[in-house]
Amino acid sequence: MKTIRFNSNPSNISIVEKFIDDLKNELNIGDDVYGNILISLTEAANNAMIHGNKCDETKEVTIDYELDGRGKNLTFIVKDQGPGFDYNNLPDPTAPENLERTHGRGVFLMMQLADMVVFSDKGATIEMQFRL
Repeated sequence: MKTIRFNSNPSNISIVEKFIDDLKNELNIGDDVYGNILISLTEAANNAMIHGNKCDETKEVTIDYELDGRGKNLTFIVKDQGPGFDYNNLPDPTAPENLERTHGRGVFLMMQLADMVVFSDKGATIEMQFRL
């Protein structure tokens, strides 16, 4: 397993984007899967920095990643140092009353785009897996 770390300054999303671009080239990830990873991982990192760590630059976000031995599944584990959240009780972003809201879609997108999503540590850790 390999790890990247960065403090909770939202401008550090560029670190995540570059990391994903480098992985795409290194692992020869197709455009469809690349797009799913890019959206999901940047959403998870933004949520960790903004909601989990409250943009406290003394707190870190950690992304662990691993390609399985067969080279078929790429797993990411995103961790923040916040208290977590109730991931089982989120508003449905597709409900009519939420359609015009400018936030609240990140977890929904991750659930739609990743092949597997698992929350742990009361929501402070998310594991996402993508089939390559």
